[in-house]
Amino acid sequence: MHDEFAAAKISHEAKMPSYGQAAYQVVSAQDFANACAEISAWDGYCATPLVNLVGLANQLGVGRIDYKHEGPRFGLGSFKALGGSYAAMRVLQRELEKRLGHDVALEDIRNGLYRDACAQITLVSATDGNHGRSLAWGCQRFGAPCRIYIHAQVSQARAQAMRDLGAEVIRISGDYDASVLQTKNDANENGWFVVSDTSWPGYSEPPRDVMAGYGVMTREISDVLERAPTHVFLQGGVGGLAASVAAGLRQHYGPDAPRVVIVEPELAACLFESAKNGQATNVSVVEETIMAGLSCGEPSGMAWEILSQEATDFLTIPESIVAPTIRLLANAEFGDPAIEAGESAVAGLAALIAARSSDVLWKNLGLDATSRILIIGSEGVTDAAIFAAIMKGSDGV
Repeated sequence: MHDEFAAAKISHEAKMPSYGQAAYQVVSAQDFANACAEISAWDGYCATPLVNLVGLANQLGVGRIDYKHEGPRFGLGSFKALGGSYAAMRVLQRELEKRLGHDVALEDIRNGLYRDACAQITLVSATDGNHGRSLAWGCQRFGAPCRIYIHAQVSQARAQAMRDLGAEVIRISGDYDASVLQTKNDANENGWFVVSDTSWPGYSEPPRDVMAGYGVMTREISDVLERAPTHVFLQGGVGGLAASVAAGLRQHYGPDAPRVVIVEPELAACLFESAKNGQATNVSVVEETIMAGLSCGEPSGMAWEILSQEATDFLTIPESIVAPTIRLLANAEFGDPAIEAGESAVAGLAALIAARSSDVLWKNLGLDATSRILIIGSEGVTDAAIFAAIMKGSDGV
């Protein structure tokens, strides 16, 4: 295995989960079922691949590694296609019902029956790229105007991808959390509707819908696997993806649900700090991580409610092991199918590989030859220039 993994410093915060009711109540089984029913009816829907990495599993000495590859999702390159677009539909549904005074079916929004009315409802969000792309795609399909706020370090290619889908893209000078604040302020001043993947006091319905949309991915995994994984390694960010998957797996497998391991960049470890402090904790992002989708300093309150009860382990990883993991997958170094993954997709896999170099950490994570590990490969190549640079041997920055 590459020297970068052996040299990597992995921080580990272990906690005793309470396994309360949050996994069933924050996003209910009905919420997941409703989202699955709608999204599976969209044009172009098909399950994304669950790739069995036999060669890598043998190399690490574990029983199985399954990698859910979200790169092909609706042609948008990431799992976010499941959340932002569905949440946009639900925001439009609620507002149309309020304005029109009668029930509005999601199917009718999908089929364009309310396109003229949707044109009067502006949807806005902050993003590092993938969520905004999903929202822009949804707004284009449903006929609603879309404004996306991005921070200073979001790449030009990711910004252009949203413009190509009809969104107005506004770049601010601060970081992701500053773009979230600007989005909220401008929406309040102009009567626009925020479609965010993070919650805050008084704002919960769209983030719940986002997490419900992600449940499509978890359902697809559960439909394919013959046995429950023993571990799931989940990238952090604001926590919406991790919380949705943790809740979905708990609802499906019950007491046999896998051990939940949260992985974050050491440069943006708000969930790690929340675990240390026993409560949702904000951190300052001083330097942006290459894992752009995970560069978040403020956890989602709803997501933390689930993760505080479900997650057993919180890890942080250095930037140095991201690019080697991307190359390892793309070059099929151990005979597995080649996978072109984005930077945020490989956080969990990078942590797993690096953990193998530490007998103490390996044991503390409960990993052994019988472990069956699920990895969520949350995005494909969402910036071709960055991916090309990584494949040529750079760190991609």
